[in-house]
Amino acid sequence: MSKNILKENVGKKAADLIKDGQIVGLGTGSTTHYFIRHLGERIKNEELNILGIPTSYQSLIIAREAGINTTTLDEYDIDVAVDGADEVDENLNLIKGGGAAHTLEKLVDSSAKKFIVIVDDSKMVKQLGEFPVPIEIIPEALRIVKESLIDMGGKPELRMGVQKDGPVITDNGNFIVDTKFDSIRNPQKLEKELNILPGVVENGIFTNLVDKVIIGSPSGIKEINKDDIL
Repeated sequence: MSKNILKENVGKKAADLIKDGQIVGLGTGSTTHYFIRHLGERIKNEELNILGIPTSYQSLIIAREAGINTTTLDEYDIDVAVDGADEVDENLNLIKGGGAAHTLEKLVDSSAKKFIVIVDDSKMVKQLGEFPVPIEIIPEALRIVKESLIDMGGKPELRMGVQKDGPVITDNGNFIVDTKFDSIRNPQKLEKELNILPGVVENGIFTNLVDKVIIGSPSGIKEINKDDIL
């Protein structure tokens, strides 16, 4: 069974959980795109009254194509946010930011009354760290932040564009520095330490936010709730 099928299965499962009248955070990434499209189909077929709050221009465009009306955090509180992840550990901590949208994702996901993560089973890990931590920084801070990350034991690399000369530029106009750490034994501590570095806007470690993870595998769909690991 292909990864795309697994992603579509969990996207549809999450879309089926959304209720009429809810304000929904729309994450960014290939798995979340399936969720957005299936949610759009439900809105059309069932005539649901749902508003979406996108976490990137990409999600905004997909939501509009799917027929989902969008709004902003300035106007509404979020009932439920649905997003993907690059890694999920045993305690439901995440690494996100492969799509360079983790700053707004963290704002939207942390603001939601309920945060649901959708992934295929390859994203489940015992401990975070195989995937480098994406760190959004203001461009002027590149040298200083890279030096600080090296002092912290990290191996930082400026993310370069594909089919574009130069670095990736986020929706916020900033750079992404992907940083590999040999071990992330305390993600809560590292998340805080990274965010206090001058020039850092936000990093891709998400701790103490997830309420439910929906996991797609060849054997079927599995759900892990926050209460299951407490």
